[in-house]
Amino acid sequence: MKPDSPPDCQGFSFAPRRVGLGEGERSVRKTEVTECKMNSWLVAFLLLGTSPSAAQAQLQLLPVPEPKQVFGGDARTITITWHNAGQRTFGQELSARLYQASSATTVPLGTTPWRYLEILPGQTVIESATLNFPVVHAETRFVIQWLAGANQVVGTSEVRVYPTNLLTELKALAGEEPLGVLDPQNQLKPLLKAAAVEFSDLEDARVEDYRGKLAIAGPFENKTQMRNGLVTQLQALARRGVGVVWLLPPQEQKDRRGERLRPSFYTVPEGKGAVVVAQASLTASLSESPSAQLNLTQLARLALHPEALRLSDPTP
Repeated sequence: MKPDSPPDCQGFSFAPRRVGLGEGERSVRKTEVTECKMNSWLVAFLLLGTSPSAAQAQLQLLPVPEPKQVFGGDARTITITWHNAGQRTFGQELSARLYQASSATTVPLGTTPWRYLEILPGQTVIESATLNFPVVHAETRFVIQWLAGANQVVGTSEVRVYPTNLLTELKALAGEEPLGVLDPQNQLKPLLKAAAVEFSDLEDARVEDYRGKLAIAGPFENKTQMRNGLVTQLQALARRGVGVVWLLPPQEQKDRRGERLRPSFYTVPEGKGAVVVAQASLTASLSESPSAQLNLTQLARLALHPEALRLSDPTP
């Protein structure tokens, strides 16, 4: 008889399990599935690819520390890095096969021609690929198989796709009054309009006269875009109980010399409220970056409900 299919924490068992009953055994006909944290063997198979080929041995898709993040919809661009580890020039047409993945299933969504890729021996190149992803209603995991020729897998990429309405949470956080926005670069306001988030434009008004619950100052391109007395005005808002998010401009090169180390964000209590001060990198590329929009909503939550700093245990 065939051996039992052991419960494997790396994937699933689809074979009938046998349960020992003394000296006898009975077969459980129900297909038993052991689910692990987003690591089904189906997804692992896609990420590892099929059996090695000459193209795989020569061309390498270099790994990235975190999965790429994009919004759902057409013409989303991801960056990929290729390396030719062989002794000959690599040159073939590549295509992208897209799968939607979950903890239990993978659904193929089709294959799209990408481009002819030519890389010299030992060369590493950074390329961009523009692909279409389905519209999603929550964070969704996708896997891209990069194919050389008809079916040779030369690399895989994992992508997290997000809905385009992440900023709608700001509407709930702001409550009944409009969100206060000081946005001299006009980066945030179009996104709020698209997400149907009502806001009060503080560009041509006195910031300290804002009577709502939550205000966001920034993004700023440089220090000159910040009006005189802005710090005092933001402090006045916070003292009345307004939650304030202040997005700092990027540091200029001359300002980095001899500058002390700064956290990516910090909270300054002021009277009944607080000002959350955030470095520009947290919300960079706001219109194109899901992580930037998620960061902004989290900063807004902290401005309304500041959390005391505490040690966290990094051990499992």
